[in-house]
Amino acid sequence: MIKDDEFIRIASYMKQRYGIDLYQKKVIVNGRLENYLKRGGWKTFDEFMNAVEHDKTGNQEKMLVNFLTTNHTYFMREFEHFDFFKSQVLPWLKQKEAGRKDLRIWCGAASSGEEPYMIAMVLADFFGMERGQWDTKVLATDISTKVLQKAMAGIYTDEQLKNIPEQWKKHFFNKLAGGTQYQVKQELKDEVIFRQFNLMDPFPFKRKMHTIFLRNVMIYFDEKTKRELVQKVYDALEPGGYLFIGTTETLDRSSTAFHIIQPSIFRK
Repeated sequence: MIKDDEFIRIASYMKQRYGIDLYQKKVIVNGRLENYLKRGGWKTFDEFMNAVEHDKTGNQEKMLVNFLTTNHTYFMREFEHFDFFKSQVLPWLKQKEAGRKDLRIWCGAASSGEEPYMIAMVLADFFGMERGQWDTKVLATDISTKVLQKAMAGIYTDEQLKNIPEQWKKHFFNKLAGGTQYQVKQELKDEVIFRQFNLMDPFPFKRKMHTIFLRNVMIYFDEKTKRELVQKVYDALEPGGYLFIGTTETLDRSSTAFHIIQPSIFRK
């Protein structure tokens, strides 16, 4: 069992580097790391953390992050956001960017790919035959390299796709041999750019975003970290740009300049 000082060391490391607050999750931290430590031959959690901090390749740190981040998501999650995106945000953007035909959309918690692929499908649906004239690529980032590999592979089970409209399933997925799995078609994969990124790092965008999806990730941050992140997001958006957060999440209205459009949808 992890000792108190070892737990504090790991929780502090994750908080300082990734903004993730694990201070109330000792049992979870122990449970997720215990077997990995045994397999790797480390006798204590401190020994493992020494390896993390001295590993020049960064591989052990990646493993730590992969084990300690939760990546639960599914297709059509909080679908009211995609309805709003299609009916309100995209008509505004189509008019605003009629000259440049350049959309800048970022999914900041891509997980295993369901959300960014959903965004890409909505974009394809909205633009239809005009899509080739527009840059509709979606930037999708996550801190976990493990889930990003799944996202890039784009393979999902029949069960995972059960809520997707049948025409989307036919149009955007290929059935794999065996019949219980589907793979995202290359045409849709090409519309999503997956990258590993830590939300605590400075945002590297050369130009401001039109829409940012940051759903169900701020639940892992304390209030101060959340406020700082929301300010960075605000600064990274074009005037009039939209922010989508999880429907169970809230923003401190008194500390942000965002206008609330409806719960979980905000505008600069």
